[in-house]
Amino acid sequence: MNRIKQLREELKISQNELGKKLNKTQQQISLYENGTNELDLDGYLILSKLFNCSIEYIAGKSDIRNPEELKNIKHANSGGLDTKGLDDEDLKELQRQIDYIKKMKGKK
Repeated sequence: MNRIKQLREELKISQNELGKKLNKTQQQISLYENGTNELDLDGYLILSKLFNCSIEYIAGKSDIRNPEELKNIKHANSGGLDTKGLDDEDLKELQRQIDYIKKMKGKK
């Protein structure tokens, strides 16, 4: 399922309601949800705030909704990832590396 549709349904709002928040028509939202059209950066920023998740997650480039969630993921050997001192950009890079490893191992 498309992430925009998934997140919209989680909030229990219609395509028309989401369209109003993005200044788009219901038909445009439908095209974004079925992958026919791509949302612009401003649209992704609005959705990121509305859905409280990263643009990468909305676009389907990451399975982590919010890089802050990485701080809570348990690592099998150490009992947790040591993310102290890492900023949001560091966490995003870490997630990209994790996604790459999963892809290379066929786990994505």
